[in-house]
Amino acid sequence: MDITTILGLLIGIVLIVFVGIKPAFLGNFWDPQSVAIVLGGTISALISSYPLSMLKTVPKHFKMIIQGNKYNIGALVDTLEEMAQLARKNGLLALEEKANEIEDPFFKSAIMLIVDATEPEEVRSLLENEIDAMSDRHGAGIGFYEKGSAVAPAFGMIGTLVGLVNMLKAMNIEEGGAGDLGPAMATALITTFYGCILAHMLFSPIANKLKIRNEDELLYKQVMIEGILAIQAGDNPKFLKEKLVTYVSQKERGKILNQESGGKKEKEE
Repeated sequence: MDITTILGLLIGIVLIVFVGIKPAFLGNFWDPQSVAIVLGGTISALISSYPLSMLKTVPKHFKMIIQGNKYNIGALVDTLEEMAQLARKNGLLALEEKANEIEDPFFKSAIMLIVDATEPEEVRSLLENEIDAMSDRHGAGIGFYEKGSAVAPAFGMIGTLVGLVNMLKAMNIEEGGAGDLGPAMATALITTFYGCILAHMLFSPIANKLKIRNEDELLYKQVMIEGILAIQAGDNPKFLKEKLVTYVSQKERGKILNQESGGKKEKEE
């Protein structure tokens, strides 16, 4: 579980409310009309910019950023090594039964491609095309929040302009209306405050976290493709493992390789 997004949001709220604004003055920053302009305007812009199918994925996005990285490359490398050993011993056809045990449809289809003796170039092409399509779908989801991050400050400015127009229309210097200039100006500026908060504390962090999740999945599937092609080529299982761990950091590489020896290196150190 990854709580950094929620934790960052809570830290930001605490610092703004208790250090920047201070609770005693919190009422000065509450204005229902400003909330309606900024939040309502941002939501309306997003609804009009994206189809209903995209809007339905919003709950799924929040689930993705909270659940953390679910792609265990170490476990994947171990599985691919086992498959390589099985294929070298019993042939590629022996992997068909193994494929039926796999829930990941991408992984399963990749195995069936080599079981069906598809040419390596075609295997790579088909799988990479699927990855490209997946990346495009993820990009559309990321763009949804980047759009929100862009339009929220704009509607904050719109709210400020609306407030300034109303303030100037109602101001009458001859009758002492200038005394209301300060409070009216403050109310007009609150919408800009709301827009910046919405953009930089909600939409932008979500977009960045979804980019990270996308990169995690891309790396996972790229390792999978290279492993599948290595199995098809008949590579030595140990060489296959050494090859695949080059896709991860030195720290993660050490953990994966240590699993092979049951953590003996760690015990010796």
